[in-house]
Amino acid sequence: MIDGRPLQPARSPRPVEASPPRVYDARLRAVLPEDSRLLSLYAGASWAEGPVWWPDRNALVFSDVIGRRTLAWRDDGGVVSVVDPSAFANGNAVDGAGRLVHAEHGRRAISRTDASGTRVLADAYEGRPLNSPNDLVVASDGAIWFTDPLYGISDPREGYPATPALGHESVYRWVEGEPLRRMIDLDAPNGLAFSPDGNVLYIAESRADGLPRIVACAWDGRTLGAPRTFATVDAGIPDGFAVDSRGWLWTSSGAGVVVFAADGARLGVIPTPHLVSNCAFDADEGRLFLTGDADLWMLELA
Repeated sequence: MIDGRPLQPARSPRPVEASPPRVYDARLRAVLPEDSRLLSLYAGASWAEGPVWWPDRNALVFSDVIGRRTLAWRDDGGVVSVVDPSAFANGNAVDGAGRLVHAEHGRRAISRTDASGTRVLADAYEGRPLNSPNDLVVASDGAIWFTDPLYGISDPREGYPATPALGHESVYRWVEGEPLRRMIDLDAPNGLAFSPDGNVLYIAESRADGLPRIVACAWDGRTLGAPRTFATVDAGIPDGFAVDSRGWLWTSSGAGVVVFAADGARLGVIPTPHLVSNCAFDADEGRLFLTGDADLWMLELA
C-alpha cells in the first residue's frame, strides 16, 4: 500500500506565501513559534481532504476526492498512491490494528483497507442506502463514528448524483457485528473528533440554519447528549478539524485554521492562501498538516 505508484519524488518542503499566524492568547505562543510558516508538501491534488497520520508507516495519508485517489506523503517528501482508484473517499482514519478506514462518497459507505484490499463495512441504515459518508473517527473502544451529509450525492464532482433514501443527515456509530447505530441528526454534519478523554464528541454542523458551527455533545459510553454550540468561525464554514492532547480544537475555515481552547476561547488563526478543508497532527504533535484545494501543507510546532 505505502509502496504504491509514485506521484512525487522525494523533495524538501517549500515555503508558502501566506500571512504569519495571528496569536490572540499567550497559551498558543508556547505551541506556535513566532517564526512558524506554512510549508508546501504537495500541490497535485484535485481536492485534498481527510488527512490522518499513519503511525505504522510514518506517513500522512490524505484523499484527493475529485481525483479518486487516497495518497500518502512520506517523511522523505515523496508522495505515493495508497488506494487508486478510490470510491471518491473523503475522510480517513486509522484503527487500533493500524488499518486505514475511509468515508466513501462513491459507494455511500465506510470501508477499511488492509493488505488484502479495501472492503465495505457499512453502506445502509435499516435497509436503506446511506447518503454519502464524509468524515470519520475511531474512538478509543474501537467504534467507528462517521458523519453522513449529502455532499457526495448532490455534487457530481465528488460522487454519483442520487436521491436521498433516508430523509435525515446523521452521525452514526459502527461496531463490528452490531447493527449500525444512529446517534444524532444534524444539519449537514461534517468533520468530527473526540476530546482527549473521550467524553465529548465535537461535530461540524455546516449549514445549521444559516449559522455554521461546531457543536459539542457529551458521551458517557452509552448515550450522546444534546448538542451545544462550541464555536463558530468568522469566514466560510467549519469543515474538518483536529483535537490535540490539550483538548484544543484546530478547525478549518475560509480564513485558515482557527484554534480554540477546550473552553471555547479563541486562541489564534493560521492564515492560508485559500480555503482549508481539514487538518491533522503527526504522532507527537510536532507538525500540523493542512489540506485544501490542490494542496497539502505543513506547519512546524514547538
